[in-house]
Amino acid sequence: MLRDSETVMNPNELVRYLKKPADEFTRHDIVRFIEEKGIEMLNFRYVADDGKLKTLNFAISGKVHLETILTQGERVDGSSLFSFIEAGSSDLYVIPRYRTAFLNPFTDVPTLEILCSFYNSSGQPLESDPGYILKKAHKDFRSSTGLTFMALGELEYYVNAPRKDFFPPEDQKGYHASEPYAKFEKLRSEALLMIAKAGGKTKYGHAEVGSFTRDGELFEQHEIEFLPCDVGDAADQMVVAKWILRMLAYRYNVEISFAPKITVGKAGSGLHIHAMLEKDGVNVMTDNGKLSDTAKKMVAGWLDCAAALTAFGNTVPTSYLRLVPHQEAPVSICWGDRNRSVLVRVPLGWGDGNKMIKDANPCECPDPGTFGGKQTVEFRSPDGSADIYMLLAGLVIAARHGLELENSLKIAGELYVDVNIFREEHKERLSRLDGLPASCWDSAGALEVKREVFEKNGVFPAGVVQNVIDRLKSYKDKDLIEKLNGNNEAIRELVIKYIHCM
Repeated sequence: MLRDSETVMNPNELVRYLKKPADEFTRHDIVRFIEEKGIEMLNFRYVADDGKLKTLNFAISGKVHLETILTQGERVDGSSLFSFIEAGSSDLYVIPRYRTAFLNPFTDVPTLEILCSFYNSSGQPLESDPGYILKKAHKDFRSSTGLTFMALGELEYYVNAPRKDFFPPEDQKGYHASEPYAKFEKLRSEALLMIAKAGGKTKYGHAEVGSFTRDGELFEQHEIEFLPCDVGDAADQMVVAKWILRMLAYRYNVEISFAPKITVGKAGSGLHIHAMLEKDGVNVMTDNGKLSDTAKKMVAGWLDCAAALTAFGNTVPTSYLRLVPHQEAPVSICWGDRNRSVLVRVPLGWGDGNKMIKDANPCECPDPGTFGGKQTVEFRSPDGSADIYMLLAGLVIAARHGLELENSLKIAGELYVDVNIFREEHKERLSRLDGLPASCWDSAGALEVKREVFEKNGVFPAGVVQNVIDRLKSYKDKDLIEKLNGNNEAIRELVIKYIHCM
């Protein structure tokens, strides 16, 4: 049970009303909430091939009807949801996960939303469901390492609207801008509150670097970052967050895009993933104030699988317009501390937190246990085209791979850099590093090379991996970025084509 203070401050109305954490919700809890709160509609939500939330609406007609829905789920046509399912045998079940329930903030009729999982005709989890792949990956990781994988995402996006001539933004200088220079701070703030009420653990929101005007239009970049949580929950809340942001954009009559690139020469939007490992609830990423060997092995696994991971995290041709030098996006496979030119960054920690808060607030006597335990490592190549569930599953598997590699600490040592590798004086160091794929075609090839890592222990079904490879190759974009160089109109057409990926 939650303490009273935690219940009162929890933004999720179900948590406050039921006075228990979401992962303890039962069918009886959901029914009681619906009855006593006068909920009239129930929506099942689930993610298919395109990474977007799908909907199945139920107008609640009585308690028996409600109990049946919550107990038995419903049937759906899998062939219309997943490209790899044949129409001849396509029926699937969608079964609600009670812990994901939240009130829809947009409907006039009181409506409850619940995320669902897919099951096949035999009542077994659908092996190829990205959500189940992530669940398998984490289960396999815990059983083989004894550790828990915690994750959070940095969700970047652009808002596109008619240009406002008063308080114009400075080109590519939007980082942490405030209203009135940031025109869509209100939209972002509304999104933060709605995401929190839907169960998302948000850390903060802010305006991002990208801001520019073009042909009478304003393009303004923002970011919402989450707090570390179980990797499965991290995926769920990012999917819900993208839905909420798009719904708000629809209400505001503006356009929001999570696409990796809006135009050439301006900052692209990433989906950076932070992760940390825990054992019995204790962060094991540091040892005596320094990055632990466990963390370094995890980083080595990510680096060893980095090229293949783009198959899940960079899934459209415009992804590779973003992965270019001097745009705070990685191009080479390396890592470093507080270094934004690398693929894996070790962010600044809070080792001197007590000293800082005491200096800023002389009357404060901070709890010694307030700081520490927050260290993460950040994987910086993914973007908004990512299949969030498969990307996180891939990162979990790559972390396990690193913990199992005999030479992982050697790999970590060789690929560590402490300089900005984009500077001219470090070009020789840059030349010795392997680069990330330059196209979906190259990404598919990298996954082919490493597929055994992901298929190990049956986590990624071979058919799913092959489907990803085939889809990436279907773009036929090998050397496309080089061919488009200087052809702004062709680039613009490509950007528009993938403006609403995933």
